[in-house]
Amino acid sequence: MCQGKGKSLNYSDLTTIFRRLALEAGDKIMEIYESDDFEVKSKSDESPVTVADEAADALISAGLREAFPDVALVTEEQADSHDQDVSTFLIVDPLDGTKEFINRRGDFTVNIALVENGVPTRGVVYAPARNRMFFTDSVGNAVEEMGPFDRDTVGETKKISVTTPNNDELMVVASKSHRDQATDDYINKYNVKDMKSAGSSLKFCLVATGEADIYPRVGRTMEWDTAAGHAILAGAGGRVVRFDDHTPLVYGKAGFANPFFIAYAPGVDLKDA
Repeated sequence: MCQGKGKSLNYSDLTTIFRRLALEAGDKIMEIYESDDFEVKSKSDESPVTVADEAADALISAGLREAFPDVALVTEEQADSHDQDVSTFLIVDPLDGTKEFINRRGDFTVNIALVENGVPTRGVVYAPARNRMFFTDSVGNAVEEMGPFDRDTVGETKKISVTTPNNDELMVVASKSHRDQATDDYINKYNVKDMKSAGSSLKFCLVATGEADIYPRVGRTMEWDTAAGHAILAGAGGRVVRFDDHTPLVYGKAGFANPFFIAYAPGVDLKDA
């Protein structure tokens, strides 16, 4: 049980609600994604936001506040939720990979997570355009659900786990929209068999399923970008550490901004920054 303000959360209920809200938000996002046109605006930090981000945020936030009124909620699209000093909270990126969405590349996700005492323990990552759904079950194990998806009934699931890496032939996944020379320089420290690009939290999920061994991020991210994927990777036996000193990445930081980090399968011989 997770303790809220004088009230405990049932993890089975949490999983059910996270999953349902992600599917509902995904339906709303796809309705806009498949339309002829949609408006793109710029936020104060110049990052893009669409009506899909805003609609999904409103839907998920209302559902979480109704279900868990005693637990703090942090969402990307609500700036007033960022000014909190919390270590246990719900955190949402209603449309992770907005650039992928705008460019109609499909690698965007709905991210919902629970952070407890600074550690992401439960989460869902749903990629509606890819028909892939990952979540943590009631005991924290990571699973992938096979579609088609029903909002009210969980379909067939398979437990996922990280692979045992071969440091002479590593599989690397990197950002599709934020690849830069610093990332390439770090990747070049490893013996790489193959490299793939992916958008949004799908990079965490590819490590969680064993489709990749390591995902280094040498660039800006926020906690709502990473918490759900982090929870799923942890539930699959993986780890996420700071890039600079390889200590665990913790949550509830001031402003909810992340340092650079590395997500990986244990057994990867991590290189220094």
